[in-house]
Amino acid sequence: MPREKEEIRSKKEIVFRLFSYLKDYKKESALSIILMGLITISNNLNPYLMKIAIDNNIKNNDIKGLVYIGLFLVVINLLTLLFSKIKWKVISYVTNSILVNIRMELYTHIQKLPFNFFDRRPVGKILARVMGDVNSLKNLFDQSIQSLIPEIISLISVIIFMLILNFKLAIACILLLPVLGVGMFVIEVNSRKRWAEYRSKRSILNGYTHEDISGIKVVQSYAKENDTDDKFKMLVWDHLKSFINAVKVNDFIWPIVELSWGLGTIIVFYLGYTLIRSGDLEIGTLLAFSMYIGMFWRPIMNLSNFYNTLITNLSAADRIFEILDIEPFIKDDLDKEDIGAINGEVEFKNVSFSYSEEEKDLVLKGVSFKIEKGEKIALVGETGAGKTTIVSLISRFYNPTSGEILIDNKNVLDYNLESIRSQMGIMLQDTFLFSTSIKENIRYGKLDATDEEIIDAAKAVNAHDFIMSLENGYDTMVNERGTRLSLGQRQLLSFARALLANPRILILDEATSNIDTQTEIIVQKGIEKLLSNRTSFVIAHRLSTIRDCDKIIVIDNGEITETGTHEDLLNLKGYYYELYKAQYSFLNKGA
Repeated sequence: MPREKEEIRSKKEIVFRLFSYLKDYKKESALSIILMGLITISNNLNPYLMKIAIDNNIKNNDIKGLVYIGLFLVVINLLTLLFSKIKWKVISYVTNSILVNIRMELYTHIQKLPFNFFDRRPVGKILARVMGDVNSLKNLFDQSIQSLIPEIISLISVIIFMLILNFKLAIACILLLPVLGVGMFVIEVNSRKRWAEYRSKRSILNGYTHEDISGIKVVQSYAKENDTDDKFKMLVWDHLKSFINAVKVNDFIWPIVELSWGLGTIIVFYLGYTLIRSGDLEIGTLLAFSMYIGMFWRPIMNLSNFYNTLITNLSAADRIFEILDIEPFIKDDLDKEDIGAINGEVEFKNVSFSYSEEEKDLVLKGVSFKIEKGEKIALVGETGAGKTTIVSLISRFYNPTSGEILIDNKNVLDYNLESIRSQMGIMLQDTFLFSTSIKENIRYGKLDATDEEIIDAAKAVNAHDFIMSLENGYDTMVNERGTRLSLGQRQLLSFARALLANPRILILDEATSNIDTQTEIIVQKGIEKLLSNRTSFVIAHRLSTIRDCDKIIVIDNGEITETGTHEDLLNLKGYYYELYKAQYSFLNKGA
């Protein structure tokens, strides 16, 4: 399974973009910061009050002063507990709300992306972005709000208190910070690459797993379980090794921090011992400073933990933003006017199309035709000739590379996409049913339809009888993609869904290919009603289903080679005639 190409954004860009999600929670963020500041100041007062108690109250035998300091410490620590509880509640609300917003933004954006986005990416890889990568940001946001801001506040306040106590000891304590910074920078450069590799491997594993389970019938039919097991095991090991390689680098952070902490402590105590001997420092001040050493390095350790989380999850944020930065299919579609009620006239004017940006890969080459309102048109040609591409362009699943597509003499590119598609019915060979009831699957064609309208639509396409034969009738639940129903039954439900939508333009792309001959005869009247009084495009390999069309267009290698009625094309004795003769010769031979 191919790897995805990822644009690597700068760390600064990612961090600022992630923090931009906090702008909707300014009040909550401000409250959290205020509470963090109060908590930090309260915690940092403890060593300073201890210093006063030792150097002043105990030294001067001031019992009353000690009692006051003790009571004051009790009050501020009780307030700290209360502030901490409120802070965690606010932070949890903000963090989870941001994750919901990111996931919704990503999901909504994906639904607006062009089809070529989905053509290049397996479903499993897309799911890995929406679920796994967004979940990875939870720790990042948790620690950014819970650790980054309070630890920075704590570190600054500790440094201030240390400078107030003794300037020389404070400078000695922070002497090793530049060394720590260089070490962490080297780790970050190597770690980010490895975490990007890990998430890529995880995407590949998810994509393969989804693909394998989706195709389990094929796997079991060809007895390839052992082969897929071997492939899965290989991908799991690749995933595991990439994780271990990433963690190996990250684990260097803690030894560097602890080494700096230890060396800094030795330097401070050596200098403090020297200052006490010279009479420039009191014992209470050194004891208080020893507490501040821990309070100085603890936030640095926590900030290192945040930094570790940041570089661990930068690639997840990269992958999310990579999708969010893809231009939607119709960038400014909402600003365009509705096309209004359409009659169903369709015209192609010298339309060419390519699925890639290279002109040599043109699937359609200068296609031109005009269809009048209510006409039934058949598209005929070999597999890959361009039939499905034509109906995909009519539906605006893609935009033409060149040329114009007109509906009622209006260029479709100038109008709101939803207003066009809402008046189209599209039925594909691979009928998709959702994991819900039969009633709700039919209602998808018209979300406000009544139960009576649903039943009428099912009766019109002769689906009512088989539905009522099921255990719960219209309330029968279908499995994912409707697997508990036969292929023909799924198609009948799709006919009912399309009829309920009452589209002005109907597209049937091999929509009857999965229906056996007997079922096709039963449903033929329903199809006739479905096609009545609306412009219809039919793609079918069974010529019996298209011989009554008003016009048949023959496509060969992306170009229109023949156009006319069934009788016209037979008299022409071209491609259609040969296809007709070959098909009926085959059927007669089989008979």
